[in-house]
Amino acid sequence: MSILVNADTRVIIQGATGKQGSYHTLKMLEYNVNVVAGVSPGKGGYNVHGVPVYDTVAAAKREHQIDASLIMVPPAGVLLAAMEAIENKIPLIVIITEHVPVHDSLIIKNMAKEAGVRVIGPNTIGVISPGKSKVGIMPGYIYSEGHVGIISRSGTLTHEVASNLTYKGIGQSTCVCIGGDPVKGTDFVDVLKLFREDEQTDIVIMIGEIGGAGEELAAQYVKEAGYPKKIVAFIAGRNAPVGKRMGHAGAIVSQGFGTAEAKIKSLNEAGITVVDTLDELLQVTR
Repeated sequence: MSILVNADTRVIIQGATGKQGSYHTLKMLEYNVNVVAGVSPGKGGYNVHGVPVYDTVAAAKREHQIDASLIMVPPAGVLLAAMEAIENKIPLIVIITEHVPVHDSLIIKNMAKEAGVRVIGPNTIGVISPGKSKVGIMPGYIYSEGHVGIISRSGTLTHEVASNLTYKGIGQSTCVCIGGDPVKGTDFVDVLKLFREDEQTDIVIMIGEIGGAGEELAAQYVKEAGYPKKIVAFIAGRNAPVGKRMGHAGAIVSQGFGTAEAKIKSLNEAGITVVDTLDELLQVTR
C-alpha cells in the first residue's frame, strides 16, 4: 500500500504549458506517472509532451477521470486555480508555488475542508510513493520503495533524508512534504493519521523546523491517542536568531513562540525519538 498516491493515480497539471509546468510534466511522465491532462486557460487544444491541454479543469474532467492536480502557476494565479480544482472535487490538490499570499492560502484551506478534498502545500515539492507514482517535482531516482514514511516541512530535507536512506538501503513508503508556509492545507497530524493505517509503513520520520505549532500538535496527538509505530523526529533551525525568518515563510521564532526547544520538549514528552543530526536519524531508522 501507500498513502495519497499510487500507480493508478490519474493526474492533471494546472500550468502545464509554462516553462516549469512543461518540464515537470516530462519528468512525471518519465517516472511513469499517469498524467492525463494539462490545464492552461487559452491553451486548450495544445499538447505538452503528448499530454492534451484544456482551458479549464471542468473541460479536462469531462474527458478524463482525475484523482489529483498539481498546481504550478504564479502566486497571483494560485487562488483561482485551486478554487477551480476544489469546485470540481479533485480529491488531491498539490500546490507547488511559493509566495502564495497568506490570505489566499486561508481561503483555499477553508474551501477544501468544506468540499472534502485534500490540499498539500503551498510551497511544497509534493508527494511521492517511490516505485508507484508522484504528484510533485522531486527527482524520483533518489527515492526508493520501502517501509519508512516521511513527513516534512522542508523539500530540501525531504530530498536529503530520502536519498541518504536510499543510499543505506532503506526504502520509503510515501514521502509527504507538507510545505514551509505558515498556512498549510495538510499538517503533521493529518499525515500521521494516514500513516497509522498504512500497512506498508513501519516507521515514520518527522522533519520539522522552527515556527508554528504543527510539531507540538503532532506530539499532543501521539500522547493522547497513542501511536502503534515508531516515530523519529528532527527539528531544523535550533540556532536561528529570534525574529529572523529562516528560509521558509513559516520558519520564524517570535516572542518565544515556535522555538526548537519547545518542539523537542513536546515530542520527547510524547515518547517520540528526537535526534540532533541527520546522521543520527539514519542510525535510529532501522
